[in-house]
Amino acid sequence: MKRLLKNQGTFQIFFAMLLVIGIMVISMYYLYRNSISGIYDRMTENNSLAVKAMIGSFDNNFRSINNLIHSIHMLPYNVLEPDDEGHADMSDVYLLQDNLSSLVSSVDFIEEAVVFYDDYDLVITSSGTSGLPAFFNQKYKHDRFNASYWRTYMKERNSFKLFQGEYYRISSDTFKETSKKLMVAAGGNKVRLSNKNVILLINEKAFMKQVSQNLMIPGASLIVLDENQQVIYTTDSALNITGMMEEVYLSSTQEASLTRENYEYHFYKSDFNGFIYIEKIPFQFQNIDSVSQANRLIMFTAILCAILLSILLSIYLNKPVKRILHQLGGRHSGNDFAKILSGIKHMQAENDIYKKQLAFVDGEARRGILLLALDNRELSAEHELLIRRYESDFFLNKQFVMVMFRWSTPAGEGPQVSAESIAELLQTGLRERQAMANVYHERELQFLALIGIRQASERDTLFKLLGLLLGQLQHGELAGNTGVACVSKVYASELANCSKAYQSLTSAMAYRHVNEKASVIDAGKLEYEWSMPLPIERLEKLASFVMNGKLKESKLVITETLRETAERNVHQHQFAYIAKSLLYAMVRHAAPSANRNDQLYLLESEFLRCAETSADPEKLEQLLHEAAQHIVQHSATVEPASKLNKAYIAQYIELNYMRNLYLDQLAEVTGTSPKYFSSYFKKTFGVNYVEYLNKVRLSHARELLRQTSYSVSEIGEKTGYLNSSTFTTTFKKYYGISPSEYRKQKQNTG
Repeated sequence: MKRLLKNQGTFQIFFAMLLVIGIMVISMYYLYRNSISGIYDRMTENNSLAVKAMIGSFDNNFRSINNLIHSIHMLPYNVLEPDDEGHADMSDVYLLQDNLSSLVSSVDFIEEAVVFYDDYDLVITSSGTSGLPAFFNQKYKHDRFNASYWRTYMKERNSFKLFQGEYYRISSDTFKETSKKLMVAAGGNKVRLSNKNVILLINEKAFMKQVSQNLMIPGASLIVLDENQQVIYTTDSALNITGMMEEVYLSSTQEASLTRENYEYHFYKSDFNGFIYIEKIPFQFQNIDSVSQANRLIMFTAILCAILLSILLSIYLNKPVKRILHQLGGRHSGNDFAKILSGIKHMQAENDIYKKQLAFVDGEARRGILLLALDNRELSAEHELLIRRYESDFFLNKQFVMVMFRWSTPAGEGPQVSAESIAELLQTGLRERQAMANVYHERELQFLALIGIRQASERDTLFKLLGLLLGQLQHGELAGNTGVACVSKVYASELANCSKAYQSLTSAMAYRHVNEKASVIDAGKLEYEWSMPLPIERLEKLASFVMNGKLKESKLVITETLRETAERNVHQHQFAYIAKSLLYAMVRHAAPSANRNDQLYLLESEFLRCAETSADPEKLEQLLHEAAQHIVQHSATVEPASKLNKAYIAQYIELNYMRNLYLDQLAEVTGTSPKYFSSYFKKTFGVNYVEYLNKVRLSHARELLRQTSYSVSEIGEKTGYLNSSTFTTTFKKYYGISPSEYRKQKQNTG
């Protein structure tokens, strides 16, 4: 016992238990002193929530009433036109009755909907027609609210009004009379939607079934006032609110309270229609002595038991604590529990780090093995061994399909989510949809999924599943990014087949149509087309505009070329080729200063990355516009003072060869005389001006003959010749054959 008393661990346990007892004593004393008022406060708070829920139910019912009245006003046949004998067209009446029946059936608590017109005694209801006096004086009888009252009331200018429930004597077809409490909703006519007078008879019992009052404190009462502070519903007919409303100020929260005698009155104002709800509840409970005595007994008993339990636990837990501390390597001096806690936290942290490292290494090993298999190259013995070791981990069934996911980000923005996170999102999404899948990051924002299937027919269900997954991610974690998925054929679960699947997916991504709207592509159903016109004239125009610093015109050529190419619905790789041609048509006119700080290189790299991965038309157009702006600012245009040089003259002819480009015109451009320019040209270029111009024109003509389906006369016109005979004669002079023969020759050899 002496050794036990000297043990610090024992006292630590004991004092910890005493602390718990102390907290418990204080808590129980507080509960003892405040239990009844606390219970009352909580009940009051819960009751307030219940009343607010009831107000919401009231508002929903009133909203249904307003919507029903509005719908009835919107029905056709605002005016019942009389026939030749002065009678209303009953076909319109019956059609209106059918519409009323359909509308009333959608609202459970509506007893009847009544429509009548100022100039007719005819009443149209959901169940039939009758005269106004017959309906209100015989079928629905009330000493005050008779036919005369409603005729007079509806002729006056009134807003929407809800009348308090009254008992009506209702006669049935069997002449049996029953009594039922009905509320009446009279449609307003201050701003008339139609010439109909609309009255709704509301079954108060059915109306209140949808407003649960079971959660209110027993003995509480509720009264409902309209916006004019007229009573429309009350559970306590003896409740007197005279003078109360003058004492109450409803704050911005639309709530207020008032205490009178032994009751509290809570006021709530509806945001929907301005109705005021008054709740009357007892101010305090009575006869609570027995509850207080029970509380005191429970408190003292609990304190004694807790002290005894603290002593026993202190002795019993001492040895286990020492053993745990010894296992964790701690010393026996000091705070035992603090050292145990510190040791456990340290072990947990080390375990978490170790698990993450193992998972990362294992994942990278699997990814590396898969990428090796995709290469389809001969592997070393060591790599073959690794592949055999991990092969069974890649495939989750006897057959598999490979899915390639490709994500693209908005232009000018980098990926907002890491590649590892995207791979995890894809894998989680697939497995949540019962797809047995492993997802791997291939490169940039491209991912591969190996999905195991039991039979080939399961592949068909993947398309819908993948579409839903892409849609969810694009509207959720990957919002702002665009995703495309491509599905391969079914293969046997062998790592050697991964290369075949990957090659088919790569080809499918490249050959998908640029206007393809589907986010999921079937690699086995693509149509391959190779007819793609090359916009040579547009490229030359673009080069000319860039060289001359015309940014607006350059952007217009880029936009028109890309959009016309997209309208042809060419393949992705063909569209990327056209976009690259536009880029390099501009780049060749960039001055060395354009690549200061690698600016042009970075623009080109970003453009090529986008063209190779997504070929998104809008993104490529934006990048080309940025490149045009940058190159125009740093274009290699020669200043006027130095136009008489070989580079400028060659460039000018290259950009204007399709026009009537005379020697005199070039002499004027370079600021020299025709004679001097002719001498300078022959000396500089080694041939006379006409021969050089013909070579440039015919070079472009040969390109058009090979690449386009233009006629010979059209090509001659596009390359600057006045007529097809001149073009044909010149072409034959230089190449020994006519343009038509040249085209046939190239088609046969191509």
